[in-house]
Amino acid sequence: MALEKYDRSCFFRCMKSKQTKQRLLNTGLDLLSVEGLEGLSIGRVAAEAGLSKSGLFAHVQSKQALEIELFDASAELAYRSYVEEALKQPAGFARLRALVEGWLGWSGKAGLRGGCPVAAALFELDDRPGPVRDHVAMLERRWRHLLLQLTAETIEAGEFRKELDPEQFVWELCGIYLSHHASSRFMHDPASGPRAAVALEALFERAKSHN
Repeated sequence: MALEKYDRSCFFRCMKSKQTKQRLLNTGLDLLSVEGLEGLSIGRVAAEAGLSKSGLFAHVQSKQALEIELFDASAELAYRSYVEEALKQPAGFARLRALVEGWLGWSGKAGLRGGCPVAAALFELDDRPGPVRDHVAMLERRWRHLLLQLTAETIEAGEFRKELDPEQFVWELCGIYLSHHASSRFMHDPASGPRAAVALEALFERAKSHN
């Protein structure tokens, strides 16, 4: 009986700890999306999550570790928000299109107050070497690899031209996304969404097979 009580007590403590950690990540991720790494201080994240600094350090060992975990949380939120559903579409253009359409402005649709943390970090960390930059670069490479895979599937399905260069196509896709990010987040241009849609349609049309 004593062991059962200990196990139940341990279980509930672990549950509470996980809930606290998730609240910490949710708070930090939302703050990161609005203010970037420059606005992400240990004290502020702890205060907004309802923790002391020592309470925060019980869950993450350093500010650098927190930043890396928040970028992972961003990738996980993106996956749950639109990637998972897009990958359920039939292989080919339907899947690629669903992924790209979900990608544009995904952070707001996922409930974050700001923009995509990874997109912002590409500019914020471009000349700042270190583990956080390396981690963001890894996440970006992984994302571009997925886009390449889906582009190759679309070519194999006969919906894109056989001679299409997948790497060039993905490079242009990313250019449209980053232009949309800068226009909507920095310039606050209300036409950023429609302009991105026009650019995407033009890119898709050039890539399509018309046989």
